[in-house]
Amino acid sequence: MANIKSAKKRILVIQTKTERNKSIRSRVKTFIKKVDAAIAANDKAAAQAALSNAVSEISKAQSKGVYHANTASRKIARLSKAVAAMN
Repeated sequence: MANIKSAKKRILVIQTKTERNKSIRSRVKTFIKKVDAAIAANDKAAAQAALSNAVSEISKAQSKGVYHANTASRKIARLSKAVAAMN
């Protein structure tokens, strides 16, 4: 356990940031699951609507530093490709 005041503060700050990042990641995963569910149901309109919401959430997560730019781009590209491949 830390004895120095600044180290104790860093522990608290890291815990706060970790909780925030977990929350954002979980939210992004939920939006991705909605896109996947629409694709599985073969509902193109719902998939496109869910895709735009998911892209927005992924971009927000990237701007907040939760995801690296390349990771966010990869996730968006894979979802877009899956929706575009629908019949």
